[in-house]
Amino acid sequence: MSRPKKISPARRRKVIDALGRGTVPERDLDLFAVGMERFARLDEELAAVTRGGWKFKAVQGEYGSGKTFFSRWLAQRARDKNMASSEVQISQDVPLHKLNVIYQRLIKNLTIAETSEGAFRALVEDWLLNLEDEVCAAEGLDPADRDRVEAAVNKRIDVRLKEVADSAPSLATALRAYRKARMAGDSGTAMQLLSWVSGDEHVAASVKRQAGLKGEVNADTAFGFLRGLLIILRDCGHTGLLLVLDELETIQRLRADVRDKSLGALRHLIDEIDRGSFPGLFLLITGTPAFFTGPTGVPQLPPLAQRLDVDFDTDPRFDSMQSHRLRLTGFDLDKLVELGRRVRDLYAEGEPQARERINQLVDDAYIKDLATSVAGKLGVGTSPRVFLRSLVSDVLFKVAEHPDFNPRVHYARYRLDNLTIEEQNALQGTASSAGDIDIDL
Repeated sequence: MSRPKKISPARRRKVIDALGRGTVPERDLDLFAVGMERFARLDEELAAVTRGGWKFKAVQGEYGSGKTFFSRWLAQRARDKNMASSEVQISQDVPLHKLNVIYQRLIKNLTIAETSEGAFRALVEDWLLNLEDEVCAAEGLDPADRDRVEAAVNKRIDVRLKEVADSAPSLATALRAYRKARMAGDSGTAMQLLSWVSGDEHVAASVKRQAGLKGEVNADTAFGFLRGLLIILRDCGHTGLLLVLDELETIQRLRADVRDKSLGALRHLIDEIDRGSFPGLFLLITGTPAFFTGPTGVPQLPPLAQRLDVDFDTDPRFDSMQSHRLRLTGFDLDKLVELGRRVRDLYAEGEPQARERINQLVDDAYIKDLATSVAGKLGVGTSPRVFLRSLVSDVLFKVAEHPDFNPRVHYARYRLDNLTIEEQNALQGTASSAGDIDIDL
C-alpha cells in the first residue's frame, strides 16, 4: 500500500470533497497525480518564463481525458515557482473574442501561492506599499510627511507603468486614485476604483469622473492592462503568470460570425505572445481534438491552423513535450487502479477510526474490480472522474460511516444515472464530432 503525502486535515477534506462531487480540486493535485511523469519537462518551460521569457502551449484531449486536471496540475507547479495563475472557462458568457471579459475573469480568478481569494487586491496593496518604501528609502522622506510621500509615490507609479502608458494610460491614473481614496479612508470609492481596474463595467460614473477616468477596460486596452498586471506581479516578487483558457471547444457551438471573431482573437493573442509582448506570461489553452482539427474549429482560420499544426500520426509514446501542442490520451486500467489506490490511502489517512476497515474492504483487488467495471461501461479514456466519484462518495464514505456496509455486497458498482452529457455520449458511442454533443451554454 502506498503511503500518502502528509497534508493538513482541512486540505485533505477539500480534496476528498471535490473528488466526491466529481470535480477537480483546485490545489494539492500532486497527492494523486498519476501518469504525469512525462509532463515534468514542462518545468523547464515554466522556468524560462520566470526568467522573463514567454510561452504558449495548447493541450488537446477528448471529453474526460483530464484536460482540467492537467491545467490545474500545471498551475500548481507554476505557483510552486512563485508564479501567479488564473483559469478562465470559455463559454457563451465569456466569449474568447471579448478580450476585456477574458481580462475581467482573469483578475477575478487570479491565484498566488499565499491566497486563492482576493489575490488581486492583496497584490495591488503590496505593490503600493513597496513603492512607498522605495521612495522613502531612495529620497530620504519621512513617512509622516504625507504630501511629499504622496507626490513621490504617484511619480513612481508612472515610472513603473511607463511600458504600458501608450496602450493603457488610464491604469496609472486609476491606481493613483485608488491609493488616494485608501489614504483618505474612503474605502467605498477605493473598492469601486479597484473594480474598475479589474474590468468591471458597472462602476459609478461619479467615481470615474472624480478619478479622471473615462469608459471602461475594453478590447483595445485589455492587452495593456494585462501587461500592467505582469509588471505589478514582477515588482511584488512573483515570477510570472500562467493563464489557462479552458474549454475552447465551446467556440464551435457559436454563430459563425462569433466563431470567426473568436478564432481571430486567439490568433492575435498567440502572435502577441510570440512577439514578446508579454514577458512573464505562459498561456495554456485546452480543447478537444475536434476543436483543433474539425471543420468548425481551428481549420476555419488557416493562419491559426498553421500556428497550431502538429503531426499526431506517430505513436503517442513519442510525443515531444517541447511541441506547442500536446495531446492527452486518457487512462489505461493500470493507471486508473493506481489513481484509486492513492485516493483510498489519502482518505484512510484522515479516518483513523475506520482505517483498518477501509483497507480491508476497499483493498487493491476491489479497486481493480471497480475500475474495470467503470472502464468497461464508459471506456477507460473517459472514466477517471466517474470512477473517483463512485469510489469516494459511494464506497469510501459509506465504509467509513457504516460498520456493516460491504461494497461487494451492498453496492452495484456503477450506476448509469448522474452522468454528464459528454459521458452519456461516450457511453452511447455517439460523440463523433462536436456537433453531436449537446452543450448547455
